[in-house]
Amino acid sequence: MKQQGMDGYQGVSLENWVCLAYYESSYFTYAKNFNPGDQSTDYGILQINSRWWCNDGKTPRSHNGCNIDCEALLTDNIYESLKCAKRIVKDPLGMSAWVGWRNNCKNKDLSEFIKGCSLMISNSSFYCYSLCKATSTIQQKNRNHPS
Repeated sequence: MKQQGMDGYQGVSLENWVCLAYYESSYFTYAKNFNPGDQSTDYGILQINSRWWCNDGKTPRSHNGCNIDCEALLTDNIYESLKCAKRIVKDPLGMSAWVGWRNNCKNKDLSEFIKGCSLMISNSSFYCYSLCKATSTIQQKNRNHPS
């Protein structure tokens, strides 16, 4: 995420992007969730919606704002998801376009999401974030519930 210029993009910190991915998909790049209300589906690590942002060929009245096939968002290479997220966050809703971010990340201390992470660990540095978040969550639980 940092390598793709997400830290500070449109004023959004890296911690917010990582928190978004955590609450939207649990860092699962192949996540796909159907929304029966409007017949749309959310795709990928950032759960990008087919009503507004991508084309899945089945969502009624799809806008395809990112001009991308939704299936391209279901991959371990998150470049296309990040590119689309940059488009989404420019809209008036900004990060609030994502319910997971609104409900869990907005106006919160998110330092735990990157605490102890080396941002230069590898080319797939996002993997580091999920490990760091999982590690810090486990460490916190262990502090709160000693054996």
